[in-house]
Formats: sequence, structure tokens, C-alpha cells
Amino acid sequence: MTALAQITVTELDLDAIAAAPGRVSVMVTPDGKMSPAARRINRLTKGALARFVESPAFEKMKEGEAKDLAYPVGMAASAVQVVKLAHQASVELCRKAGAAIGAALDKEGALVLPGSLKRVEELALGLMLRNYSFTVHKTLDEAPVAPAVTLAVAKPEAVDLSTVTALAEGVFFTRDLVSEPSNVLSTVEFASRLTDLESLGVKVEVFEEDRLAELGMNLLLSVGQGSVTPTKMVVMTWQAGGDEAPVALVGKGVVFDTGGISLKPAAGMEDMTMDMGGAGTVSGVMKSLALRKAPVNVVGLVGLVENMPDGQATRPGDVVKSMKGDTVEIINTDAEGRLVLADVLWYAQQTFAPKAMVNLATLTGACMVALGQENAGVFSNDDSFCASFLKAAEAEGEGAWRLPMGQGYDDLLKSNVADMKNVGTRWGGAITAAQFLKRFVKDETPWIHLDIAGVASVATGTALAPKGATGWGVLALNRMIDEMNKKG
Repeated sequence: MTALAQITVTELDLDAIAAAPGRVSVMVTPDGKMSPAARRINRLTKGALARFVESPAFEKMKEGEAKDLAYPVGMAASAVQVVKLAHQASVELCRKAGAAIGAALDKEGALVLPGSLKRVEELALGLMLRNYSFTVHKTLDEAPVAPAVTLAVAKPEAVDLSTVTALAEGVFFTRDLVSEPSNVLSTVEFASRLTDLESLGVKVEVFEEDRLAELGMNLLLSVGQGSVTPTKMVVMTWQAGGDEAPVALVGKGVVFDTGGISLKPAAGMEDMTMDMGGAGTVSGVMKSLALRKAPVNVVGLVGLVENMPDGQATRPGDVVKSMKGDTVEIINTDAEGRLVLADVLWYAQQTFAPKAMVNLATLTGACMVALGQENAGVFSNDDSFCASFLKAAEAEGEGAWRLPMGQGYDDLLKSNVADMKNVGTRWGGAITAAQFLKRFVKDETPWIHLDIAGVASVATGTALAPKGATGWGVLALNRMIDEMNKKG
């Protein structure tokens, strides 16, 4: 797994600043007030810091942004990074500032001087999340080394990084899974990596094709009929909340999606290595919960499959019976994610009777057309439950937007030969996909469907992630689960 920046919290030693190697990052408030550490740097650099703070360049900086003073006189550091940040800065701004530090890190590491900042942990989380680079398949002159960061504060005992480190580990786990090419992250390898979570106390069970057939999970199996890679379902259970019914997280894990017989265009098909993004997010949440020993009950279920064209592949027009018992006319084999989720959703409810259920999937291009890469599409059968997730997503800065559902959309799934079709018309494709999934959700189960097609992997970097896999949803779902646990 890609390693996090290694952060050590120490007591501030002003005399050690001059000899600190690598980079030195120092906070200065928007009104130009300097901490004791900043004043020491100013003295060492013969007033250079003060001159910068008084300059138009500092004035133009937005809060949370940073600028470098390269090779400062009087210091061993290669650069002094000046971060504009108030002592009482918001969570968002603290993470933004941390991301500025993390993005600039190199192998020499950094000394970070937050002064009287109140939310040091959030600064550290932003630093860790932005300092990500997936290089495992690159030929490098030197093996990548996680940068060492020293966080020097007045009261080290007051800074606890255990929770934010667990969250960052979960996000990195998701990003690594989404970034892997499909010839590496087969369904077998994916299941193996999830089995490794047993070392953290997660109970992991892998269902092979014969077991899936016994359960009647024919929709899931139909997706993988054209692949030599075996279809699997992995169930991860974190039981640390007593006898409470669990929250169920269900993820689409299509490790590569050609579209099947309904073959996708060649242009852009290489991006379909990320079509397991929903399963990746579920996996990252489970890792974070275990690492931080969250006192909750959560079960994560992922359907792992490869969608390939072959003589054995499902054909458009085939009718397949689901685990629920409903029959589905498969009009388009490229609308396969909903088939994967349908059986796994039904299994989750039949087996665990969850108090609430969330599924995640890189499900539709239609959702990207509607929302771009700024927001995930949110669909739900329960206003209160949906509101709790949207609140958590907003608090974590993870874009999410609720889209409508209704009978008119559901009617578009009527089939002449089966109980339903797997697609509707050209219009409202993200919504008809949600309506399809809703048919496999019991009325009494609060449910949210998250279409993360636009946010799981992005073409340009975000505030907390470089270009590529984002780990979207790990933070929001962790927060939502915590809030649900507090309410009981």
C-alpha cells in the first residue's frame, strides 16, 4: 500500500529551527501576526519573512494557501513555506493548508510550525491526503520513501493523530485499489487484499461461484459469464457495537468493464479499470473503522466481477432470475453494475437485516453528464437518512447532490417478457438505474444509492487529492456512521 507521510509530534524547540533540513512550513495569520516560531524564522532570515508578510503577494494569498521563500539565508532549510492561516481556522481551511504542505513535500521531509492553530489534527489530515502518489508500477531510480514530517507544537500531548491517520489509511487503501490496473487487481487479488483486513479484526468471508449459484445470485454471476476471472462476493464484518443491527455498505466491484457484448467504444475504455470504485470505497471505510476501533456494527459487501465479451457471455435479450426471485430482461450488458448490486443488496438484507443500507457504484455516465466531477449523485427512499448523509458529506467537503426518483421513471423499466428491463430510455439514465436498484430494497430498509461515476477518479486534482483516484466517500461515510451511532 502507498505509505502515508510519517508525522511525528514533538515539543517546539525554537533553537532547532535554524538547523532543520528539508522544508520548514510556518503559519502566519491573515492579519500578519507571527507566532514565536515565525518570529524566530524572521530573525534568522534577517527580516525576510516580515518583508514577505507585508508585501502585496501575501495580501493576495487566500487563507489556506502557501508560498515558498526559497533557500533562506541563515537557515539550513531548502525553503520556508509561508502558510496563511488563522488560529481559529475552519476544518476546511486547515485541511486546505495541510494539503498545500503535503503537495510540496519531497523526500527530505519537513518541519511544520502551526503556532497556536486550534485544529492541528485537521492540518495533518490534509497533509497526509494530498501527499499521495501511486508509483508502484513505475521504474524509479530510488524506491519511494514516505516523507518524514515533524509537527512541532507547544503541547504535544494535546495532539492526537490516531483518528485522522486511520481515516487517511482508509482513503489511501481506496485510492490504491482504484488506481491498480485490471491485470493486477483481478477479482482474486481484490479478494486477497480484503482478506488481509482480518489482521485488523475484520471478519472476512469470500463467496466463490458455486456458493453464489446456490444462493441464486444469478444476476451477479451473469455479468462475469464471459470472463475467465471468477466472480466473487466478499463480506466484511466489523462488530464492535454490541447487539445493534449493522449499517450495510454495498459496493460495485467490476474490476474491468468492456461493456460485454454491448461493447464500449475503444476511446476511454482504459479508464474502466476504476469501475470497481464503489467496492473500493466500501473497503476503505471498513479499514478506517477497524484501525480506529470504532464502536459500531458495519458490514461491507462487495460483488467482484469482470465484464468481458465471450462465447459464454450474457447476450442482450437474455432473461435472468435474481436472488430475490424477480426476472430481468438484460437489454444492455453494459448496464451491468446494477445487476451486480441487485443480488448483493438482497443478500445483505436477507442475511443481516441492516438498520440502514448504502450502496456505491461508478454506475452511469448519465450521472456525470448531470453533475460533472464535482458531485456524486444521491438517491434515497428515506428523507431523514438521506439528510444525515448529505450533512456528513458537506462537513467533509465531499460533493453530493440528491436527485429525484418517482413512479414515472420506474415505469420506464417495464418489460414485455420479464418482470423488468435493466435499462430505461435514453433520458434520465442515472435515475432509472436508481429505480432499478430500489426494486431490490425492502420498503422497511432506509437506503441510499450513491452514483460515484464522476467523483471516484478525476481528470484534474482536487483540494485533497492529485489527479486520479480520490477515495471519495470514505470520510463522509465514516462521519455518517459515527453520527448514527451517537444518536443510537
